[in-house]
Amino acid sequence: MITYKTDITPKTEDIIAVYDSSGINRPTHDAERITAMYANSNLITSAWDGDKLVGLSRSLTDFSYCCYLADLAIRKDYQHQGIGKKLIDVTQTELGEKVTLILIAAPSAVDYYPKIGFEKIAAGYIKHRKS
Repeated sequence: MITYKTDITPKTEDIIAVYDSSGINRPTHDAERITAMYANSNLITSAWDGDKLVGLSRSLTDFSYCCYLADLAIRKDYQHQGIGKKLIDVTQTELGEKVTLILIAAPSAVDYYPKIGFEKIAAGYIKHRKS
Protein backbone atom coordinates (compact mmCIF):
# COMPACT_ATOMS: atom_id res chain seq x y z
CA MET A 1 0.00 0.00 0.00
CA ILE A 2 1.35 3.42 -0.99
CA THR A 3 1.23 6.17 1.65
CA TYR A 4 1.59 9.90 0.99
CA LYS A 5 3.32 12.47 3.18
CA THR A 6 3.68 16.25 3.18
CA ASP A 7 5.40 16.62 6.53
CA ILE A 8 8.93 15.44 5.67
CA THR A 9 11.73 16.09 3.23
CA PRO A 10 13.14 12.78 2.02
CA LYS A 11 16.88 12.10 2.22
CA THR A 12 18.86 13.44 -0.72
CA GLU A 13 20.11 9.97 -1.69
CA ASP A 14 16.51 8.69 -1.82
CA ILE A 15 15.44 11.66 -3.97
CA ILE A 16 18.34 11.00 -6.36
CA ALA A 17 17.39 7.32 -6.58
CA VAL A 18 13.81 8.27 -7.56
CA TYR A 19 15.02 10.80 -10.15
CA ASP A 20 17.50 8.36 -11.68
CA SER A 21 14.89 5.60 -11.88
CA SER A 22 12.09 7.82 -13.18
CA GLY A 23 13.86 9.20 -16.22
CA ILE A 24 13.43 12.83 -15.14
CA ASN A 25 16.37 15.03 -16.10
CA ARG A 26 17.77 16.55 -12.92
CA PRO A 27 21.39 17.22 -11.78
CA THR A 28 21.62 13.99 -9.78
CA HIS A 29 25.41 14.02 -10.07
CA ASP A 30 25.34 17.08 -7.76
CA ALA A 31 23.88 16.01 -4.40
CA GLU A 32 24.51 19.45 -2.90
CA ARG A 33 22.33 21.05 -5.59
CA ILE A 34 19.54 18.50 -5.05
CA THR A 35 19.69 19.20 -1.31
CA ALA A 36 19.42 22.95 -1.97
CA MET A 37 16.50 22.43 -4.37
CA TYR A 38 14.53 20.75 -1.60
CA ALA A 39 15.68 23.08 1.17
CA ASN A 40 14.30 26.01 -0.82
CA SER A 41 10.98 24.39 -1.78
CA ASN A 42 8.02 24.87 0.50
CA LEU A 43 5.66 22.05 -0.49
CA ILE A 44 7.06 18.55 -0.87
CA THR A 45 4.74 15.59 -1.30
CA SER A 46 6.20 12.10 -1.18
CA ALA A 47 4.91 8.60 -1.92
CA TRP A 48 6.16 5.63 0.09
CA ASP A 49 5.94 1.87 -0.23
CA GLY A 50 6.80 1.03 3.36
CA ASP A 51 10.16 2.71 3.97
CA LYS A 52 10.96 3.03 0.26
CA LEU A 53 10.52 6.41 -1.43
CA VAL A 54 8.74 5.66 -4.72
CA GLY A 55 7.60 9.09 -5.89
CA LEU A 56 7.66 12.77 -5.10
CA SER A 57 6.50 16.18 -6.13
CA ARG A 58 8.32 19.41 -5.32
CA SER A 59 6.59 22.78 -5.40
CA LEU A 60 7.14 26.46 -4.66
CA THR A 61 4.06 28.35 -3.56
CA ASP A 62 2.66 31.34 -1.71
CA PHE A 63 -0.31 29.18 -0.54
CA SER A 64 -2.60 32.03 -1.60
CA TYR A 65 -2.59 32.53 -5.35
CA CYS A 66 -0.19 30.31 -7.30
CA CYS A 67 2.01 27.26 -7.05
CA TYR A 68 4.78 26.14 -9.39
CA LEU A 69 5.01 22.34 -9.53
CA ALA A 70 8.72 22.02 -10.23
CA ASP A 71 9.11 18.23 -10.13
CA LEU A 72 6.98 15.13 -10.39
CA ALA A 73 8.94 11.88 -10.42
CA ILE A 74 7.93 8.26 -9.90
CA ARG A 75 10.29 5.26 -9.83
CA LYS A 76 10.03 3.43 -13.15
CA ASP A 77 8.72 0.21 -11.60
CA TYR A 78 5.92 2.18 -9.87
CA GLN A 79 4.77 4.21 -12.88
CA HIS A 80 1.28 3.77 -14.39
CA GLN A 81 -0.28 3.05 -10.98
CA GLY A 82 -1.82 6.48 -10.36
CA ILE A 83 0.91 7.63 -7.98
CA GLY A 84 1.71 10.80 -9.96
CA LYS A 85 -1.95 11.80 -10.07
CA LYS A 86 -2.32 11.13 -6.34
CA LEU A 87 0.79 13.21 -5.55
CA ILE A 88 -0.78 16.10 -7.47
CA ASP A 89 -4.13 15.56 -5.71
CA VAL A 90 -2.43 15.66 -2.30
CA THR A 91 -0.52 18.78 -3.35
CA GLN A 92 -3.75 20.47 -4.45
CA THR A 93 -5.44 19.54 -1.17
CA GLU A 94 -2.59 21.21 0.73
CA LEU A 95 -2.95 24.31 -1.48
CA GLY A 96 -6.72 24.68 -1.33
CA GLU A 97 -9.16 25.84 -3.99
CA LYS A 98 -7.84 29.39 -4.42
CA VAL A 99 -4.37 28.41 -5.68
CA THR A 100 -3.55 27.86 -9.35
CA LEU A 101 -1.14 24.98 -10.06
CA ILE A 102 1.37 25.74 -12.84
CA LEU A 103 4.04 23.52 -14.38
CA ILE A 104 6.36 23.08 -17.33
CA ALA A 105 6.04 19.55 -18.70
CA ALA A 106 9.05 17.51 -19.70
CA PRO A 107 8.78 16.57 -23.38
CA SER A 108 8.09 12.95 -22.43
CA ALA A 109 5.18 14.01 -20.18
CA VAL A 110 3.37 16.46 -22.48
CA ASP A 111 0.57 13.99 -23.17
CA TYR A 112 0.21 12.97 -19.50
CA TYR A 113 -0.94 16.22 -17.92
CA PRO A 114 -4.10 16.80 -20.00
CA LYS A 115 -5.21 13.28 -19.04
CA ILE A 116 -5.22 14.26 -15.35
CA GLY A 117 -7.03 17.57 -15.71
CA PHE A 118 -4.39 20.14 -16.67
CA GLU A 119 -5.12 22.69 -19.38
CA LYS A 120 -2.41 23.60 -21.86
CA ILE A 121 -1.63 27.32 -21.96
CA ALA A 122 0.17 29.25 -24.68
CA ALA A 123 1.08 32.43 -22.83
CA GLY A 124 4.07 31.08 -20.93
CA TYR A 125 7.69 32.16 -21.32
CA ILE A 126 11.02 30.78 -20.20
CA LYS A 127 14.51 32.16 -19.71
CA HIS A 128 16.85 29.15 -19.60
CA ARG A 129 19.49 28.67 -16.92
CA LYS A 130 23.13 28.74 -17.98
CA SER A 131 24.12 25.56 -16.11
